[in-house]
Amino acid sequence: MKNVIWLVIGVAAGFVVAHEVNKTQQGKQFFTELDTKAREFGEAISEGYRQREAELHAAVGTAPTPTVP
Repeated sequence: MKNVIWLVIGVAAGFVVAHEVNKTQQGKQFFTELDTKAREFGEAISEGYRQREAELHAAVGTAPTPTVP
């Protein structure tokens, strides 16, 4: 239980610090760049997954299920 309390305190402190940092011009720039990089990474992972799934369907000879991007 003690560890959970410390975890909650740490998360709350992290939010407070991030909020304060985001108030500065450099902080806004940092979080904007971080957001862009995270989105690009997520898109790359998704694209790689779709490509690999198509390769596996081609190897097995089944039709891929349609997906909504």
